[in-house]
Amino acid sequence: MFPGTPPARRLLLLTALLGGPAVADDLFIDTDLPQVLTATRLKQSPAAVPGSMTVLDSALIHASGARDVPELLRLVPGMMIGYGAGNQPTVNYHGSNVNDARRMQVLIDGRSVYRAGLATVDWSDIPLAIEDIERIEVFRGPNTVSYGANALMAVVNILTRRPADSHGTRLKITRGQDGINDFYASQGLGWDGGDLRLSMSGLQDDGFDKNQYGQDYRDSRRLTRFNLSVSHSLAPDQTLDWQLAAKEGSNQRPYTYKPVFPFVTGRGDNADLDAKDYAGSLRWSIDFNPEHSLYVQGSAQQFDRQQVWRACDATLAFSPELTRLWQLDPNYAERVARNANNPPNSRDPVLQGLRNQIKSQWDNGGSREVCGDVDQSTRETRYDLEIQDTLSLTDSLRLLSGLNYRYDRADSQTYFNGRLDDRTWRLFGQLEWRADEHWILQGGAMFENSQLSGTSLTPRVAVNYLITPRQGLRAVYSEAVRSPDMFENNVNWSYTVRNLTPNVLGLRDGEYFVKTRGPGNLDQERMRSRELGYNGFFSDLDLNLDVKLFYDEITGMISEPLKNNQYIASNANRARFSGSETQLDWRLSPRDRLRVSYAYVDAWASNPDDRRLSAHNSGSVGWLRDWGSGWSSALFYYGDDALNQYRYERVDLRVAKRLRIHGSSVELAALWQQRLDDQPTTVEQNRYDSRHRLSVSAELEF
Repeated sequence: MFPGTPPARRLLLLTALLGGPAVADDLFIDTDLPQVLTATRLKQSPAAVPGSMTVLDSALIHASGARDVPELLRLVPGMMIGYGAGNQPTVNYHGSNVNDARRMQVLIDGRSVYRAGLATVDWSDIPLAIEDIERIEVFRGPNTVSYGANALMAVVNILTRRPADSHGTRLKITRGQDGINDFYASQGLGWDGGDLRLSMSGLQDDGFDKNQYGQDYRDSRRLTRFNLSVSHSLAPDQTLDWQLAAKEGSNQRPYTYKPVFPFVTGRGDNADLDAKDYAGSLRWSIDFNPEHSLYVQGSAQQFDRQQVWRACDATLAFSPELTRLWQLDPNYAERVARNANNPPNSRDPVLQGLRNQIKSQWDNGGSREVCGDVDQSTRETRYDLEIQDTLSLTDSLRLLSGLNYRYDRADSQTYFNGRLDDRTWRLFGQLEWRADEHWILQGGAMFENSQLSGTSLTPRVAVNYLITPRQGLRAVYSEAVRSPDMFENNVNWSYTVRNLTPNVLGLRDGEYFVKTRGPGNLDQERMRSRELGYNGFFSDLDLNLDVKLFYDEITGMISEPLKNNQYIASNANRARFSGSETQLDWRLSPRDRLRVSYAYVDAWASNPDDRRLSAHNSGSVGWLRDWGSGWSSALFYYGDDALNQYRYERVDLRVAKRLRIHGSSVELAALWQQRLDDQPTTVEQNRYDSRHRLSVSAELEF
C-alpha cells in the first residue's frame, strides 16, 4: 500500500487518512485528554489503558432514567443483567451462574461492597442513590492485579459527586406503575476549607406481578438510604475526605420450603428479609509535588440480614437417628426420609438398624406435622486499611505501589454455627514506561495472602501503541484469581428450629436432620485472559470508539449451587469465553449524542449453569437529544438474544422539560418503558401483567 514504509508507519498513515487532518496533527499536539483511574489506579487516557474501559458519565446516567445500578450497567458491552426476582438482580460480565454473581468486584469510591461471606453483591441494597453518582467506570476484564481476588472478570467503580460540586438543595420524587415510589433530597454547603453533601433517599416497587402459575409474586422492595460526604482542605497539598452511609429496608421473599416427608402440608410463613447496611470511610491524600502523591484510606462496614420465618415439616425431621443416618450416608438418608412409610432396606447393618428405628418413629407419631421458627440471619463485618504511593521516577516512567490489609468476619448460627473470620494482606504495584511517543509498556502484579484461601501472585503485562495521543492499539495478557468465599469453603450449615409447636418429645427447640459441611480445602479459581483492542477519539467527528477481541479461560471453577442438600463444592469445573465487543459514543451535533454498545460472546462451560447467563449477542443503542427551550429526550434500546434461554428486548423513552423559576431549576420528566418480547425475565417465574411501564418524576434544584 505504501512501498518502503515500515508497518507501524503504514498503520499511522492509514489512520490519519481515515480520521482526517485534525487526527494526524494530534500526534504532535499536547492536548488535554480525558482520563480514567480504575484500570491501573494511575490516571491514564483511554488510549493508554491496558484493557477495555466503559465510562458512564453523569449526563448519560441522568438521561437513562435508571433507578438502580444494574439497569445502568445494561449500557456496558458484555454485561449480562438478570433477575432471580424483582429485588434480586444479578450482574455478570460475559456470563456465569444465573443465581450467584460471584466473579466481579464492585467499589464505591474505592470501598469494596463485595460480600466475602456469601460471595455476592446485593445490588438492590447498595447504600447509594443514583442521584449521588457522578460517573461509573467499568474495567471490562480481569483486574486482580489492581484490586485483589474477586476482581476476576470485571471491576465496577462507582464514583460519587464531590461535595464541592453539590452545593445547594435538590429534591426529587418519582412515581410510577408497579408500585414505583422513590424520593431523593440532598443539601450541599461549603465553608472556608471544606465542603459537605448530605442526602436522604428512598426506593420502593412491587417487583414482578405474577409467577408462572398466575399467582401474586412476593418480591417487592422497600429501602431508605442516608449518605454524608465531607471534604476538608488541610493544606494546599493535603485533603481529608470522609463518608458515612446507612441503609435500611426489606425485601419480600415467598415461602419456598418444600417438606421432605410425605403427607405433610408444609405450610409456613413468608421468608421476608430485613437488610441493614452501615459504612464509613476516611481518606487522607497528600501531593508532595506534581510527581509524587500518597494516600491512606481506612473503611469499616457491616452487612446485616435478618431473615426469620415459620416453616412446617414432619416431627421425624428432628429425629437424632435420622441425623446420624444423614451423617453416615446422605443419599440413603434422603431416600429413607422421602419414603418414610416404607423406607428402603440397606445391606449395611448399622444403616439398617437406624432405618428400623426411623420407621418405628414414623409409625408412632413421627408423621405428625410440627412448625417452628427458622432463623437464616447473617451479619458480615469488614475493616479495610490501604496505603498507596504514586511516583513519577522520570518523565517517561511512573511507579504505583501499595499495601492493603483487610479483616472480614461472618456471623451466622445457621451457616457457620457461630462466627468465622479471615485476614488478608495484599501488596501491589504497577509500572508504566513510555518508551517513546508511540510505545507504552506496562506491567503490574498483586501478591495476596489470605488466612482461609492461601497465597496468590497475579501478573499483567500490556503493550500499547499510540497512533496519536488520542488513538491507541493494545495487547494485554493477565492472570486473575477468585478466592472461594467463606460459605463455599467453610460452611457449617444446620438449622436449629425454635418454638416448635406442638413440642417434639417435650422439647421447645429441635435440630433439623440435614447438615452440610464445606470441604475446607478448595483452591482459588484461576483465569488467563488475552486481549487485543483499539481505542480512539476522532476529534473532527467528536467520536469515541473502542473495539475489543478477547479469549478468557477459567479453571478450578466452583459451580455447585449453594443448597443445604448434599452440597458438594469442588474445583472440577472450567469455562471459556471468547468474542468481540464494540462501544461508540458520537456527538453528532451540539444537541445530539449517539451511544452504541455491542458484544458477541461465545461461551463454553463444563457445568451448564455457568453458561446460562451468557447471551451470544447483546447490546444497547441510545440517542440523547436537546430540543432547546428546556426540552430534552432520550431513546434507548436494550437487547440480548438469550439469558437463561429467554430473549430480552426493551425500548425506553424519556422526555423532560426544564424550567427556570425565580433562580431555581425544575425538571419534569416522564419515562415510558416498552418490552418488545413476551418472555419471562431471566427465569420462568418473573412475569409482568403488562409489557409497558410508565413513571414520572419532578426534581427541584435551588
